Amino acid sequence: MESPKRHLITCALPYANGPLHIGHVAGCFLPSDIYVRFLRSEGKDVLFVCGTDEHGVPITLKARKEGVTPQEIVDHNHKIIADALNTWGIEFDNFSRTTSPVHHHTAKAFFRDLNAAGGFTEQVTEQFYDPEAEQFLADRYISGTCPNCGNENAYGDQCEKCGRTLSPSELIHPKSTLTGTTPIMKETKNWYLPLDRIQEEFLNDWVESKRDIWKSNVFGQCKSWLNEGLKPRAMTRDLDWGVPVPLDGAEGKVMYVWFDAPIGYISATREILPDDWKTWWKDEGTELTHFLGKDNIVFHTLIFPAMLHEHGGYVLPTHVPANEFLNLEGDKLSTSRNHAVWLHEYLEDFPGKEDELRYVLTAIMPETKDSDFTWADYQARVNNELVAILGNWINRVMVLMHKYFNGVVPASAQINSSVLAEADAFRNELRSHLSSFHFRDGQQALMNIARLGNKYLQDEAPWHAIKVEGGEQKVANVLVTSLELIRLFRDASLPFLPRTAERITHMLNDENGFASGHQLREASLLFKRVEDEEIERQREKLRMQAEMNEQHNTASKQHEPLKAEIVYDDFAKIDLRVGTITAAVPVPKADRLLQLTVDMGFETRTVVSGIAEHFDPSALSGQQVVVVCNLAPRKLRGIESNGMILMAENADGKLEFVQPGKVVEPGSGVS
Repeated sequence: MESPKRHLITCALPYANGPLHIGHVAGCFLPSDIYVRFLRSEGKDVLFVCGTDEHGVPITLKARKEGVTPQEIVDHNHKIIADALNTWGIEFDNFSRTTSPVHHHTAKAFFRDLNAAGGFTEQVTEQFYDPEAEQFLADRYISGTCPNCGNENAYGDQCEKCGRTLSPSELIHPKSTLTGTTPIMKETKNWYLPLDRIQEEFLNDWVESKRDIWKSNVFGQCKSWLNEGLKPRAMTRDLDWGVPVPLDGAEGKVMYVWFDAPIGYISATREILPDDWKTWWKDEGTELTHFLGKDNIVFHTLIFPAMLHEHGGYVLPTHVPANEFLNLEGDKLSTSRNHAVWLHEYLEDFPGKEDELRYVLTAIMPETKDSDFTWADYQARVNNELVAILGNWINRVMVLMHKYFNGVVPASAQINSSVLAEADAFRNELRSHLSSFHFRDGQQALMNIARLGNKYLQDEAPWHAIKVEGGEQKVANVLVTSLELIRLFRDASLPFLPRTAERITHMLNDENGFASGHQLREASLLFKRVEDEEIERQREKLRMQAEMNEQHNTASKQHEPLKAEIVYDDFAKIDLRVGTITAAVPVPKADRLLQLTVDMGFETRTVVSGIAEHFDPSALSGQQVVVVCNLAPRKLRGIESNGMILMAENADGKLEFVQPGKVVEPGSGVS
């Protein structure tokens, strides 16, 4: 197969409704940057583009909630995202945005051309309409009860509790999130991409041709969608935020955000290469590679290729090396729950430690399955690998060079070619791994060069050889060979540890070459240990984020809508009785649980309740409570709980017992 003349690399557009967290960067920003730096180090012609995705309903919902315009929301978040990526060292040729004039012009032209080529079908359908707000409701403007799990706050496109994909018509008791009213059905016209036809005519065969090229997780997800059968999908929406549909009769409509967002790659190219962008997008000598997370696979492997194919004239993606998800401390990263390590906050908390985060995230990159970031692992990898192996090796060589030769490369030194050949084999292994998008293995091969250098230095022990008569020559040979190993490591490390490579270059002072008599600069430590106090601060931050989220949820609960209506027979099934607490003790290793002994009059019961943060157990003896007596027993922390204590929750989240107005006999019924 002929090598491509040029490499066009895209990174999934981050959504501008919030900042970036480490899941975003491990999923696509870091692997794409590593790959781009690798290609450039190999002398390839590369263009690397991205930008913020700034349309869609979640932006408008956030703007409405905060009392600002959607443009203010995206302007604020674009700056946070762009500044963080720039500080971290992600080197885009252009980091654009989908609210730019060039993008709107490009997306409109693409839509008109596709429509003129017969790429759309027009369909009139009934959709939910809010008569009070006088507008059609996008999926995210509708909420209701999930038919799958019963979550009463599911959206019209997905239940965020169980993860099920929904359509608004599936929701039980749907309501408008704009006014709270029950929406009605009203006819509207939209433009559909006939994915069922495109699947039969193009996608089935095209995806099959990628069987041995794409990662198994990518190919498998595509085949799953195709086996289920694609359906026509509306590429327009009845909204006022987005790229306006440039057709007569489409007033008040904008493009579906997942139609205009991938066109952002084209417009980002057009912004910086207005006269040459077609060479990158329409010439067969271009190899297009999309980096993204697994939640975006379908859009980049089915919908965007379908758009490009129907339009005609565009190159299609060769590689789509999508990653799985990164978790945090054993739990899913979540923007809505604020369970995240935000990139811009990391850069503030750990100034100068950009490469440390790159190294750790590459080591645990979720290439084929979900992986987990923990602060303990971060500390261990920095201290035990970057500090103890890499930093220690380079520092020892530099210190010994200054100690024995005043930092001047001795002219008489002879290089150990066999050691360099072994190191070069690791570098070739690294190249092979990066060419096939195996970044974790590539970084491991890189560190094997450092391990080899450490072992060579330790085995040759120049600090002992210098004491032997005539040993100076051996020391010169060993240290200059070590310097050559460091140079080889530095060159190989550019894709992974760019800031570290810069610092090594400064110490070696070899910007203009390296020869005998060359003067090295003073040694300096490449990495510093991460102390326990720094890690504890990060853990405490996560705990505080969790508490704030819980408080927010508690406050929100005060205004939750009524649950679905029940009949008297449903209520009559519940056996409520008054009991008296006779003892209360904390449950071991469970901060929120108390083990209560409750006198029910007719028997004594053990009830485990999550109220430890609200009550002093020593003060609960004699407290009367209302107990759900016929609740099925349940084991909590190995203790069988027989019943549930009814509690009321104040607006500030404080729990109070539901109890009779005056003392009654234990076992008295509640009706």
